[in-house]
Amino acid sequence: MVSRVIPVDPFDLVLFGATGDLARRKILPSLFHRFQIAQFSPQSRIIGTSRSKLDKSGFQAFVAEAIREFGQEGETGEEDIAAFVQLLDYVPVDAKDDTGWLALKSHLRADVIRVFYLSVGPSLFPEIASRLSSCNIATPESRIVLEKPFGHDLGSAQALNGALRDHFDESQIYRIDHYLGKETVQNLMALRFANSLFEPLWNSTHIDHVQITVAESIGVAGRGEYYDRSGAMRDMVQNHLMQLLCLTAMEPPSRFTSNAVRDEKVKVIEALETVAQGDLARGQYRATPGSAVADSYLDHAGDPNSRTESFIAMKVQVANWRWAGTPFYLRTGKCLRARESEIAVYFRDPPHNIFEGADGVHGNVLVIRLQPDEGITLRTTIKDPGPGGMRLTGANLDMTFADSLPEAGRPQDAYERLIMDVIRGNQTLFMRGDEVEAAWAWADPIIDGWSQSGAAPQAYDRGGSGPEDSLLLMHRDNRRWRTIGA
Repeated sequence: MVSRVIPVDPFDLVLFGATGDLARRKILPSLFHRFQIAQFSPQSRIIGTSRSKLDKSGFQAFVAEAIREFGQEGETGEEDIAAFVQLLDYVPVDAKDDTGWLALKSHLRADVIRVFYLSVGPSLFPEIASRLSSCNIATPESRIVLEKPFGHDLGSAQALNGALRDHFDESQIYRIDHYLGKETVQNLMALRFANSLFEPLWNSTHIDHVQITVAESIGVAGRGEYYDRSGAMRDMVQNHLMQLLCLTAMEPPSRFTSNAVRDEKVKVIEALETVAQGDLARGQYRATPGSAVADSYLDHAGDPNSRTESFIAMKVQVANWRWAGTPFYLRTGKCLRARESEIAVYFRDPPHNIFEGADGVHGNVLVIRLQPDEGITLRTTIKDPGPGGMRLTGANLDMTFADSLPEAGRPQDAYERLIMDVIRGNQTLFMRGDEVEAAWAWADPIIDGWSQSGAAPQAYDRGGSGPEDSLLLMHRDNRRWRTIGA
């Protein structure tokens, strides 16, 4: 099997915040690789904008250096870079005044797709959307792309959606969650809905519980002031983990279209029960005496009295017929043992053990790994090879994409896929406005509950698995978290 490249139509992509960190590390290298494999032609153009007083050649040099630094190893040939930068232009634009908008309009063509990628702070979203409309830069066919966060709570999310819809139809708005662009996340849908093996078992009758883990080994050094205003709940649970939960728990859509898929995801969010304070654990990583890296979260946040969590775990119930009685355990945190993201589906134990005296008869576990090594593993119980009776042991059926499908090439960065989907006009992997608001409507009472209690997050050691309360959350249900980094 060879990975197919399906070309997209020519486009003009305007990148706001083109000199920022996200553009340099992710967006521009992703566009370069898509150009390198001929997914779009030299007839397309990428127009950078920011307040920086660059000219076209200065921006081309900036992008070339970004590709050399952050492009995939072995894929940054100078000939390809030289060809790519010929597609680039640059217009200085100040989002807060009239500077540059008419010049930007003069650089756009009338006969190609227009994409406006807002790689800027969310406070600028309404202002940019307004000026794109008032200056007649956006057309009814244009697309606008937004990075998270999509609000800070339900009220701000509703205000942001209202400001965007004043100038763009919902069908033109693409809210990026890069987790949805990961190969394994999309394979979760294929695993469920393109195979008859799993879907008949995908319910509370056969599944004991589900664990969703997004663990990071680094802290918040360098962005502590920003992170301290959000915390793990707002930064990760309300968006990334919520999306993984939705794709795991959703009903099969009637067809694989953007609105059909997103309709089912909204139904999952609306079916979530309110999480009691006793069903969650919050933590902050602490300084580790004698360690080479001894800084704590409070050091990084610059606030010795901060009560913002760098770790959160919770037990979530989906109140519908498919999932009643099957809990979903979510956890995410900074400075944990390893960088790891996975969904683990624990099937129930066999109802009757015919192997009397044999240990090891346990339910199967399906693990969908998102990072660092994307793949799918199914734990099964088999006979331990050799004579001497029936001894049982566990064995994994493992499909690591890099090993199983080497002919498909290296996995795409999520941004590569998502940006091309914007060009195609495919919104399946993007969050809809009502979906964002439903997620905040569920998250806000949880945040308000611990704000009112005034309880401080529990301290935990760097390089571990999180606070003790997280372990107790599982132990009292006679379950255990999967070991991070095992």
